[in-house]
Amino acid sequence: MKILKIKLHWQILIAFILAVLFGYFIPDGVKYVSWIGEIFLRALKMVIIPLVFSSIISGVTSMGDGKNLGRLGVKTMFYYLGTSTLAILTGLTMVNLIKPGVGIDLGFSKTVEGLTENTGSVQDIFFRLIPENIIDSMARGEILPVIFFAILLGFFITKTATKYRETLTNFFNAFFEVMMKVTLFIIKFTPLGIFGIVATEVKRNSGELASIAGSLAIYSLTVVAALLIHALVTLPVIVRFIGKAKPYEHLKNMAAPLLTAFSTSSSSATLPLTMEALENNSGVSNKVSSFTLPLGATINMDGTALYECVAAMFIAQAYGVELTFIQQMLIVVTALLASIGAAGIPMAGLVMMTVVLTAVGLPLEGIGLVLAVDRILDMLRTAVNVWSDSCGAVTIARTENEETSVAVN
Repeated sequence: MKILKIKLHWQILIAFILAVLFGYFIPDGVKYVSWIGEIFLRALKMVIIPLVFSSIISGVTSMGDGKNLGRLGVKTMFYYLGTSTLAILTGLTMVNLIKPGVGIDLGFSKTVEGLTENTGSVQDIFFRLIPENIIDSMARGEILPVIFFAILLGFFITKTATKYRETLTNFFNAFFEVMMKVTLFIIKFTPLGIFGIVATEVKRNSGELASIAGSLAIYSLTVVAALLIHALVTLPVIVRFIGKAKPYEHLKNMAAPLLTAFSTSSSSATLPLTMEALENNSGVSNKVSSFTLPLGATINMDGTALYECVAAMFIAQAYGVELTFIQQMLIVVTALLASIGAAGIPMAGLVMMTVVLTAVGLPLEGIGLVLAVDRILDMLRTAVNVWSDSCGAVTIARTENEETSVAVN
């Protein structure tokens, strides 16, 4: 197991590079390896719900009374809302400075299948929080209501009689340990899974590389620059000065989950690997990681919120619409709220984009302008989402006076 921890991120990186070369130069051979990626994703999705459910209950019951849960919950929400807001403001600043949409050819656009029937509203996010049927929500893979129910169940377990509390606490702790064993087994196959996923995506998009690079280069670079500023400047500053920890040493520890997040474009699918790396490499306790990470994988979408803000402003510029300061602030608020529920919705970021565009009266058809580069930007913003989650866990752990392996001496 120790060898796996040391070499896993290099295995993933090598698999990623080989997959790009394989998908581009031997596209006919992709059909023979694509199934590996599909099986890997299915295996990760298989453990997400039971892992999240058991980890949150285990984490909540380990906190003891409601005061500890309340304190940790307030810190977590404050961090998530704060970093998402900073990410959106970074994106807004960059898009106003660079103005990538000015003078763009509106002929370069695509239609988004199923967009109308999948549009949502900010109100829908709050309705999704409380499930009508928790078993049905689990079957559908809806993480937000599962988290809500798990927190509720864990809290009231601590309020029962001692003999029942101990029985239930031991049961969910044991269940969580078993799920982690299953998860670690699946993680061993990450390089193979990444190879199948990336090779398939490279083959699928190889024909559009020229048009993507030409028509939307400035827009893409704007998003990438804003994401890098947030990931490599804003978040490290928070970790260093609020969390009193070493951000770049922590970044090195998170190499494997970040590469996996980039390859799979899924914060939830990366969650098991993130928890393993955070606890074993950066030394964050299970009490903190089991509460903050599942919650963060669902509601903390720094990269997605930033992307939605830049894309909305880009579409406004492309259509020649001058947005007032109030309208731009409305985009900030709406992007923040919309990003909270993005992970649990089909077509995630693109669908939540409809909420942002509708809020300021921009045409939904404008989403077709950014569709061509959505996949590669989705990979980048997912990696930023996961990085922010991990930074939050380290920061919160340090504010709880935990001695992590990345703490500043």
